[in-house]
Amino acid sequence: MKIFINDIPVYIRKYSADIFRDDYDVIIDEDLISTPSKKLIDDVLVTNASNEDIDHLLKLMTQKKFRHLDAVTFTVRKRRDTVIFIKKKFKVILAAGGVVMKDNKVILIYRRKKWDLPKGKLKKKEAVVIGAVRETQEECNIKVKARERICTTWHTYLRNGKYILKRTYWYEMVCLDDSKMTPQIGEEIEEVRWMDFDQTRVALYNSYRTVRHVMKLHYKLQTLIKN
Repeated sequence: MKIFINDIPVYIRKYSADIFRDDYDVIIDEDLISTPSKKLIDDVLVTNASNEDIDHLLKLMTQKKFRHLDAVTFTVRKRRDTVIFIKKKFKVILAAGGVVMKDNKVILIYRRKKWDLPKGKLKKKEAVVIGAVRETQEECNIKVKARERICTTWHTYLRNGKYILKRTYWYEMVCLDDSKMTPQIGEEIEEVRWMDFDQTRVALYNSYRTVRHVMKLHYKLQTLIKN
């Protein structure tokens, strides 16, 4: 499982004594809770983590900006039980969106001073792919058709003092009609723009790690389809 907390990736992996420790800058084998937060920098590994360890750091990362922390990896004995524990800590919201393609270009939207991909919350009992198409069409005022699913991402945030865990499904999409393409102002979108590969690469420097993750998988999938 990979969760983005305050735009920092957190990995939950099965414990193994053979894990390659040289891949990490900071290794915590015990007593995470008493570890000063200033020591959490670069790539952090927490071995054989307990639910209490995970709960402590998830709350800390949600409430505080760790500007020098690149990623956290927890290794656990029972991965499935840990994933269930994490999900129960948060209210889970389902969302969906897509990477829209046309003539080797993709659509990015500019919202809250960052480049993003069109997406939004699913309606009650709404099929995931239908919601992905609906949200994409509404935010960009275009017509699209969904194709392959790219991936599913998880990220957390605070809303009215409550912890939210958002699960977002991402799809490849083709544009059917962009003749009336305009940003959905009600969703704080300032601009909708077609970008080629080089333009997208530059824009992603001012984006979210979740979006960069989705786009990386998108380009991999496109390469596989072409081959």
